[in-house]
Amino acid sequence: MTLHHFILTIHLLAATVWVGGHLLLSISYLPKALKKKDPKIILNFEKKFEILGMSSLALLIVTGIWMAYDFGVTIETWFDFSGGFETVISTKLVLLFCTFVCAICAQLYFIPNLDKYNIRIMAFIILTVTLIGVAMLVLGSTLRYGGI
Repeated sequence: MTLHHFILTIHLLAATVWVGGHLLLSISYLPKALKKKDPKIILNFEKKFEILGMSSLALLIVTGIWMAYDFGVTIETWFDFSGGFETVISTKLVLLFCTFVCAICAQLYFIPNLDKYNIRIMAFIILTVTLIGVAMLVLGSTLRYGGI
């Protein structure tokens, strides 16, 4: 096994946790919370998932940057969009920024004050982060064939 393959394996395991956790939240917990208008369902999941989820996200960032350099996409070409690899990596970086914006909004404004009145806004953020995660996963899978 090469070092790149090892890093890819770590990246894929972290993506499994990150995207899988958000899919579980979106498909199983969120509908129950919305139906009952009970924010505790979301807060309890968030409390249990936060350490594992954030650790996975950190691993995704580190291994993603590492693999980008392995593909020859350095910081100088991150937002170049000139080739297949550059386009995928640049798009994933834009989506990562969107994820951070959602996370900051959730952590600073909605989670501390989550109630039955703003639970729909939190649901929108959860679904947005989940869709971004799935999009990033699909984009990453295109690198095997040279990107998009």
